[in-house]
Amino acid sequence: MEEISWNDFMKVELRVGRVVQAEVFEEARKPAYKLQVDFGPELGLRKSSAQITQLYRPEELVGRLVVAVVNFPKKQIGPLMSECLVTGFHNADGHVALCVPDQHVPLGTRLL
Repeated sequence: MEEISWNDFMKVELRVGRVVQAEVFEEARKPAYKLQVDFGPELGLRKSSAQITQLYRPEELVGRLVVAVVNFPKKQIGPLMSECLVTGFHNADGHVALCVPDQHVPLGTRLL
């Protein structure tokens, strides 16, 4: 494993947001959802594609807090312009489990 400096870590903007919309991403090559995530007044709404269909249904995602990288460049994924990367971990079956705070924190709060 390569070590990084504190300055390297500080370049990554990991922020808390709330999923306000989730729907099946019909045009995706791999099963995915289109998400709209609210990061609060400073960052606003951001769109993302998330391959989390094995463990979550769209209606279960709305209202959930998530952690996302918000300072990657926008990326075109089919017809969707992704504006953030929602984070998660692969479980023993290879399915993605979301990385989420275990307590309520204000939208837009940065992970430190």
